Amino acid sequence: MAENFLRQLEPQTIDAGLRLDVYLAARIDLLSRSSAARLIESGGCLVNGRKSKPAYRLKAGDKILLKDTCEPSMPDILPALPIPFRVIYEDHDILVVDKPPGVVVHPAPGHTTNTLVNGLLLHCPEVDGVGPGGRPGIVHRLDKDTSGLLVVAKTVRAHQVLGEKFKKRQIDKKYLALVHGRLKEKRGQVDFPIGRHPVDRKKMATISTSARTALTFWRVRRVYRQATLLELDLKTGRTHQIRVHCKAMGHPVVGDQVYGFRRKSGLDAARQLLHAWQLKFEHPVAGTRMVFRSPVP
Repeated sequence: MAENFLRQLEPQTIDAGLRLDVYLAARIDLLSRSSAARLIESGGCLVNGRKSKPAYRLKAGDKILLKDTCEPSMPDILPALPIPFRVIYEDHDILVVDKPPGVVVHPAPGHTTNTLVNGLLLHCPEVDGVGPGGRPGIVHRLDKDTSGLLVVAKTVRAHQVLGEKFKKRQIDKKYLALVHGRLKEKRGQVDFPIGRHPVDRKKMATISTSARTALTFWRVRRVYRQATLLELDLKTGRTHQIRVHCKAMGHPVVGDQVYGFRRKSGLDAARQLLHAWQLKFEHPVAGTRMVFRSPVP
């Protein structure tokens, strides 16, 4: 990889024809289209080794190099703080934690402290320096108001291996969600592609010029008078995937202020009722099969 360029992306056939700035905004969290355009124009993005333009139309097989400046700026030093979370399992290489709702996983613009990462640095200072700046130990995330299980890497080797496992979809994650209404079927799947919302860049949508394949399997666990408890199995890891797919089914997650019903339904909650309840994976060093479950808070 070229000097000072720390990230590489390779557009797929489905991405062909997209503008470069649109593609970057869809692929990189918290990067707006205008910020992507500035990054490209400043030379912080190369396409096939050359400076490009925001309006460049992608081709399958293009190789895109990005400087680390494409990531949101974070504090140079992350403080270790007493952030609440429950340790489910810990050894030399990994940590499995149960994140409570209301806790942001890692620093981001608008929320640079009081995150799970700050708590991790207090609990196990050795995680500092494992992975990208601002996200030590983090290999996957949960939304702020989603509760449940996260695996954290404590060593560089564990971080690399877990990152590859997530990329290859070798980590099994199951969620529980309380959704509005009653579903007619007992099980099913949703395979609507997901990408950045064409107007609101903070939201995801199934109608997007940069949509990527997304697959969610679901089954009914329990039916209530106004709601249904679903078990959801993610086969892809798109941003807000469960929330967007539940909305697309016509049964948004109860308490979801972004993708839920705008009208009053008589059923609401202080936060989205979504919980990461099961995590299965092979230990990144020992290779042993590990299974963790977290009770609904």
